Amino acid sequence: MTSAEAQAQTRARAYFTSKATLTPTEVREQIVAAFDALDAVLASAPLERAARRPAPAEWSVQEVVDHLVETYRPGVDELRCVLAGQRPPGEPIPAALQSKAPLLRPWPWLLTELRRAHRDVVELIDRVPAAFETSARVPIVMVVNVPQPDGPVRPLHWIEELEWKAYALTSWRLHAIDHMKQASRALAALA
Repeated sequence: MTSAEAQAQTRARAYFTSKATLTPTEVREQIVAAFDALDAVLASAPLERAARRPAPAEWSVQEVVDHLVETYRPGVDELRCVLAGQRPPGEPIPAALQSKAPLLRPWPWLLTELRRAHRDVVELIDRVPAAFETSARVPIVMVVNVPQPDGPVRPLHWIEELEWKAYALTSWRLHAIDHMKQASRALAALA
């Protein structure tokens, strides 16, 4: 592991630790703000551009939303598990998960499914008592982009075990923000 990669891991872990003192209401507020920002970007995506890739190796906005839908579905189940005091069974959700045919799914359907997942997450967090604690952890595939000495950025992947607040904020707040930026870049490139 390079020094830059070790620093990226240290920063990520400091973020996770810093979220342990938040209340469920604060966790909810941060997630809802990210969902609202993502929704605003997606609402600006014209149907005729949603499925177009900005470059051959880059995802279209539709592929981004497909990825979010596919990762949010098992993520909601993982959140249910950890809020019930259980470690979710099975392996962590793959980092680049997509459906088998992301470009064949209707754009309006994808947006509806994404909003349904957002609603499910918010409803689950709404039911968390202020004093809730659990020792259950959720394994995730953490991905952080690390600048390389020669200039390009390389994704660093590792498995991290997270407590419920860090898991919720990473899986829905940071994930939504990251892909909101990706969708914004794709739309700008196609404009």
